[in-house]
Amino acid sequence: MAKIEKMLTKQGYEWKYSTVGGVTRVNIESGEDIAHLSELDKKLWTVLSCPVKGLEFDERTLALLDTDHDGKIRVDEVVAASQWLCGVLTDMDYLTDGKDTIDFAKVNGESEEGKKVLAAARMILEKLGATKDSISMADVAEYMAVYEEKCKAEYTVAEAEPYEPPYGDGSDAAEAAVAAVKDKVEDYFMRCNLASFDQDAMGALDVQVDKIAAISGSNLSANVAEIATYPLARPTAEGRLPMGKGVNPVWQGAMAALAAAVPDFSGKEYIEEAEWRAVVGKVEAYTAWKAAGETAMNEAIAAQLAEHAAAIEPVERLLRYCRDYFRLLHNFVVMKDFYRRDDEIQAVFQAGKLFIDQRQCDLCIRVSDMGKHLASAGKSGMYLIYCHCTAKSGGAQMDIVAALTDGDIDGLCEGKNAVFYDRAGQDYDAVITKIIDNPISVRQAFWSPYRKFGNWITEKITKNASEKESKQFDEMTAKADTATANIGAKPADGAAAGAEAGKKAMPFDIAKFAGIFAAIGLAFGAIGAALGMLGSFVVAKWYNVILLVGAIVVLISGPSMLLAWLKLRRRNLGPVLNANGWAINSKIKVNTVFGATLTSVAKYPKVVMKDPFAEKKMAWWKKCLIWLVVLAALFVVGFRLTQHRWVWQPKPVETETVAAEVAVDAVAAEAPVIDAPVAEAAEADAPAAE
Repeated sequence: MAKIEKMLTKQGYEWKYSTVGGVTRVNIESGEDIAHLSELDKKLWTVLSCPVKGLEFDERTLALLDTDHDGKIRVDEVVAASQWLCGVLTDMDYLTDGKDTIDFAKVNGESEEGKKVLAAARMILEKLGATKDSISMADVAEYMAVYEEKCKAEYTVAEAEPYEPPYGDGSDAAEAAVAAVKDKVEDYFMRCNLASFDQDAMGALDVQVDKIAAISGSNLSANVAEIATYPLARPTAEGRLPMGKGVNPVWQGAMAALAAAVPDFSGKEYIEEAEWRAVVGKVEAYTAWKAAGETAMNEAIAAQLAEHAAAIEPVERLLRYCRDYFRLLHNFVVMKDFYRRDDEIQAVFQAGKLFIDQRQCDLCIRVSDMGKHLASAGKSGMYLIYCHCTAKSGGAQMDIVAALTDGDIDGLCEGKNAVFYDRAGQDYDAVITKIIDNPISVRQAFWSPYRKFGNWITEKITKNASEKESKQFDEMTAKADTATANIGAKPADGAAAGAEAGKKAMPFDIAKFAGIFAAIGLAFGAIGAALGMLGSFVVAKWYNVILLVGAIVVLISGPSMLLAWLKLRRRNLGPVLNANGWAINSKIKVNTVFGATLTSVAKYPKVVMKDPFAEKKMAWWKKCLIWLVVLAALFVVGFRLTQHRWVWQPKPVETETVAAEVAVDAVAAEAPVIDAPVAEAAEADAPAAE
């Protein structure tokens, strides 16, 4: 990466420049560069803004940078962070290390912001009982966890309305016992109400005898799940639920626990629906009171934590900036992480790796809005594969777009399955939903016309074969239908049959086709002359065959290769990021050399073992013999064409004769043509008329 030093006289700071991805950019290398970010012209920034969500970057750090809380990180906010750091740190080069710890000696205790950082840091260490001259993100996280537990322990509902649990200390047990049988008891009373409504429905509401008969021959203790689906007890019109005897055996334990936990049911042999409703009402009120109390506690604790987090925010901000700020600049000003090509350090927009069709695509980006992305991403000039991904565990879903920058496109189509791994190593099932077709390489563009022509030929052959098969089938079925319909039908009238048989086609008019025949003759003559000239050229020099083949290849593949070369030179990642909400201020080129590193293709070693199922190949001597015969035939044809000028010419015809014949034919064409049957009928009727 060649560096170019240049003085910006307007700002007065000497910036260093670097060529990254074929584009000259400002190079951020030191703390001094960070300190002068406010002097850098906005036109020289690679990115003007980026979204807070959807990046492989700590969202809490981005939230601290997003001071106006609009969901975007802008240049002014990045510059404001650098100015804040200048007031807090004594050595700006400390940011280049990317550490999440800070020594107090590195903090400027003379500045106002530095004093706030030191005060918050010492308070945290004091609460943790630690004595040291540095603080880390782990210390801050531990302190917040301890403080949260302390808030929960000290929380009291001072202003809450007094409430007496329905069953004192046993209210939780009663709540659990009611919840265990609630659905089953509700089902029982509904069956009883239906039985009271219609006595004839009693048999349908009770357990079916055939169900019990189906399992009676087996071990019933192994059919607990089946028996549990039977009604809680046999429904009655009176609607009384037994608490002991008469209860479904599987549910007897739960009903006994209900009677023991709820004093209202204790010692009762039966309970009425009204009694059950009263107990359920008490339990639901208790549950709602607990939920409201828990919600109030969580809200109060969250408010306390937010207030406390604001108090220690200066030290948290400093630690997060020390760890993440320099890396953010590499993705905001220079795009250094993207061009670094290091698996350990990748750009913040790279979401993971896609494995598909023996290829690994490293340039994968999350897609937040598929419609917006498809509308503008095609301007990048890149071959893009859109996939919908579903996590193997957890079921999380997301859409990604992967750039294919090397290899070929054989086998890629919508609906093809693949596997995607995010940056954390979580695997997803991926399915291709859309493909934007653009050249991948000049080599791929060379074979593209032949591949397209082969696909076109295959489609045509398949289509014609299908049409012919369908036509033959239709004709066969039509003949069969006609034959079936004519069975038993009366023979056609003799006169009508004779008239039909007497019909003849119009006579062939040679005058109409004379010009066509002459044109065809001239065309064959021109083709023959061209073939003769081509044969003379081929046999004139031994290397003319090579030149001819090369010319044909250039005519076929040249336009495709030229178009691919032009597009590959303009291939730009900017539109892809722009479709995701980024404001890209400079080109992010992906040329062929760099693109080859973003997609890796499977490579196999040479296998020497014999494949027992390999296709049988033609012997080498047979191949040589065939080629010799073909070359000899071409040589003989070319030689004959050169020596004798075998070119077919149409037979010359005298102009006057042709003109006379055309005139006669024109007169004959104007005269009416009388069919033979009609003429015979006229002659037969002549005597009768006399």
